[in-house]
Amino acid sequence: MLSYRHAFHAGNFADVLKHSLLLHTLNYMVQKEKPLRIIDTHAGAGAYKFSGNQPIKNREFDSGIGKLWMRDDLPPALKDYVTFIKAFNQGDQLEYYPGSPLFMQSALRPKDNLFLHELHSTDWRLLTEAIGGDKQVKIIDDDGLAGMQGLLPPPDRRGLIFIDPSYELKNEYYDVIKQVINAHKRFSTGTFVIWYPVVLRQRIDDMQKALVKSGIKNIQLFELGIAPDSPEYGMNSSGLFVINPPWTLWKAMEEALPYLADTLGENGEGFYRLEQLVAE
Repeated sequence: MLSYRHAFHAGNFADVLKHSLLLHTLNYMVQKEKPLRIIDTHAGAGAYKFSGNQPIKNREFDSGIGKLWMRDDLPPALKDYVTFIKAFNQGDQLEYYPGSPLFMQSALRPKDNLFLHELHSTDWRLLTEAIGGDKQVKIIDDDGLAGMQGLLPPPDRRGLIFIDPSYELKNEYYDVIKQVINAHKRFSTGTFVIWYPVVLRQRIDDMQKALVKSGIKNIQLFELGIAPDSPEYGMNSSGLFVINPPWTLWKAMEEALPYLADTLGENGEGFYRLEQLVAE
């Protein structure tokens, strides 16, 4: 069993980018009439309590959601994100942070369904408690990268696949792209959101090159860094590859990313990337 648990990093700068982008994408996709299938390949515990017994380390949320919590000048995508987080808290105190499963569950309409994969036994139990017996949600104790293949394509050909591994093992960078390419062959019109951490930049460059060479169309990249790359220190930046993004996402991130780089960046060294890797 791998040791990683998302509670170590809940609410940090990477979550701010990841979840603001996810929320915007969900809000866009549920505007269309047809049913939507949502798949989360690495769901985590579902929700996190900063003052509780979960392994919140180093208070990374202080330099993430904590810096946005009381701001009144947020760009629209970030305002929607912070408003969503506030719905899980009372007053001005930041005590709870919803993980990606709760963003997804909150977006569900009666005709939609959600599949959550989680292998960590403790997080699987916490996830089950957080979801609360919702019959539209299926929680699967299995490898999400392999498991998503059997869920594609959805019956109504509308789907959002959210891929957020720990990348604890070096081969995960390769495996993620391999599985995404296979999944895209099954469901070429699906929206795939793939999160990545930047620890060694070469690994991300390799992922990007493999995606570009795959023949998949309409790929955008959104990345946020709070300091220059530093393999000795760890993750100073992270980002997302998005295949078949909502047409509104580019403008939303065009407004949000410079703001985040300025607000969350350390010593004025924040930066961002906003790139169309492959055209439609």
